[in-house]
Amino acid sequence: MPGMEKGILPAIKALMQSYQPHQLRFFSLAMLLMLGLTMCNMPGRSSETTPTLDVTQAYQTVEAKLTEATTLLPPTPQDTATPSNSSPTVSPNTAPAITPTATSAPPSTNQPTASRPCDQAGAGNPIDVTIPDDTAILPNQAFTKIWRLENVGTCTWTKDYTVTFFSGEQMGAPANVNLRGDVAPGQTVDIAVDMTAPKEPGKYQGNWKLKNPSNVLFGIGPSGGAPFWVRITVAEGSTVSPTASTGTPTLTASPTPPTVVASGSVRLVPGSRIDLDTLAVNSGEKEDLSYETDPEGKHLLMPLESAQIVVFGSNQPNISNCQQAALSSTPVGVDDFPAGTYLCYRTGQGLPGWARITSLNIDNYELELSLLTWSQP
Repeated sequence: MPGMEKGILPAIKALMQSYQPHQLRFFSLAMLLMLGLTMCNMPGRSSETTPTLDVTQAYQTVEAKLTEATTLLPPTPQDTATPSNSSPTVSPNTAPAITPTATSAPPSTNQPTASRPCDQAGAGNPIDVTIPDDTAILPNQAFTKIWRLENVGTCTWTKDYTVTFFSGEQMGAPANVNLRGDVAPGQTVDIAVDMTAPKEPGKYQGNWKLKNPSNVLFGIGPSGGAPFWVRITVAEGSTVSPTASTGTPTLTASPTPPTVVASGSVRLVPGSRIDLDTLAVNSGEKEDLSYETDPEGKHLLMPLESAQIVVFGSNQPNISNCQQAALSSTPVGVDDFPAGTYLCYRTGQGLPGWARITSLNIDNYELELSLLTWSQP
């Protein structure tokens, strides 16, 4: 078909060059379809006539079919990459875009704290009011251990709370001792337990805790579970040494008893002062204790100058007890202790002694004390 070679084929070639490679599949299908239709419409060949093909019409028909086919294709992706030899156009009036940087908020200083438990104790200052650790005590000697504890929980300790033996050596003490009054959160209390030293020499320790009315034990420390304790050293009451020549044991003589330089009873009213070396009241000279009322209404025995004092307990101390007691310049609240409580002291002149609370009149707060001061041995 010479006409097709001269007219249609160049047109088809030109169209093929204008399409993308992936569109040629549709072009081929369109061409086959068009050729099929053309052949079907051609009249039978006659020896007398030679058909003439309209090249323009064929070109338009092919182009229309290809256009119809290409509309079914997905859009051709465009190459948006910026050529390497070109520079982006920046408008001088357009501010550059700034991408905000995410920053973490500073940690809050108001973090919630763990809630305090109902029942928890803390160590007072000092915790060992009497009988500090490793105090030397004679065999079978009675003594009173006093702990100073602070209520660091949220519940008030009442008289139904007890200090309870927990483990170790009980040392003749009762298993439970009730508190004498209420202790609100934030308050401190001195808790006294009467004990007796074992008869055999050695070191002994007894561990104690507090117990609430529901029989739940609690103590001190960060978790409120640690016990507080009393630890003593039981010393020999006398020593026996052999004689080298005969081997016959001899008993070492006991030390000479100390001399009492002052003893008796005094009555004090708030504002009174006493000289413990002479038991003179309001003499204005060498006074060692002042009986005062603080702003909260508590009545205190306050050491003056270099004098010191501490609560000993319900048993009468000897000179060794008061010399070894943890004396301090901390005032003692007489409202906190019953009649019969003993105190140990050291005067401004350095002499040891004891005072016993005989009575406290709640009407006028007159305080009666029995006192005894020794000379130094």
